[in-house]
Amino acid sequence: MQERLRKHNTNHKGYTGKANDWCIVYFESYKTKTEAYSREREIKGKKSRVYIEKLLEQ
Repeated sequence: MQERLRKHNTNHKGYTGKANDWCIVYFESYKTKTEAYSREREIKGKKSRVYIEKLLEQ
């Protein structure tokens, strides 16, 4: 998780490279990177601010 955050905060091409202010506000733990990535895609796929806000309230 820390490595992923570091990559987001480095200066690189792409959406996340434009800002250096990313911080972790929510996380879930998974046994494999594949499971974690699948869950990340599920959350991002909802494209719902309300859904994400409810996750953050937990």
